[in-house]
Amino acid sequence: MMMVSDDCLVECKIDDESDEEQMNTPPPPPEFASKASTPVAVPPTPPMAPPTAPPTAPPTATPTRTVNRDPYGINLHLKVEVSDVLAEPASPRSIDQVWRHSVAGFETTRIWTYRCLSSLLAVPLALVCGVFLAVLACLHVWFVVPCLQLSNTFLPCLRSLCMCAVNAFISPFCTSLALCCSQIAISLSNKDGHQMRDKGTV
Repeated sequence: MMMVSDDCLVECKIDDESDEEQMNTPPPPPEFASKASTPVAVPPTPPMAPPTAPPTAPPTATPTRTVNRDPYGINLHLKVEVSDVLAEPASPRSIDQVWRHSVAGFETTRIWTYRCLSSLLAVPLALVCGVFLAVLACLHVWFVVPCLQLSNTFLPCLRSLCMCAVNAFISPFCTSLALCCSQIAISLSNKDGHQMRDKGTV
């Protein structure tokens, strides 16, 4: 078997180099370089599309959003449907046309009666409510609250005066009256007891 000496061996890198290292490799010596210049690759340009106007959406009518006239739900109990008033059991049933016309008549009468009455009474009653609330607010601001504040300021003084009057006059009078009444004694003799029994038997 023939052995190869170490002098004949050559070191070679066999690891794959990254693209960056390949890009950074020095150019070949001028004697090995070709004299014709290599053409630079130009990226293809995409074909130009003819200018078109931006598409315009057809005008659509914006839906009108209904205003919530009861935001705090103070009149939810007045939301009455047909099923809350009219209902037929399963066995005695009327004709379908009669039921449909009854439901339509109920809804139409309810809606238009409310609209007519509100047209006549809404504005005057709103004015009355506004006047009433204005009077109530005026009385509350200028009469009730000042009276309460003045009474809260004045009542401690009145309380001290009442306590002085009670301690100076009423308490000694009641104490003396109690001492006088505590000296009263009631005694019953046997004769009085027999008379009470005789009255009870009669």
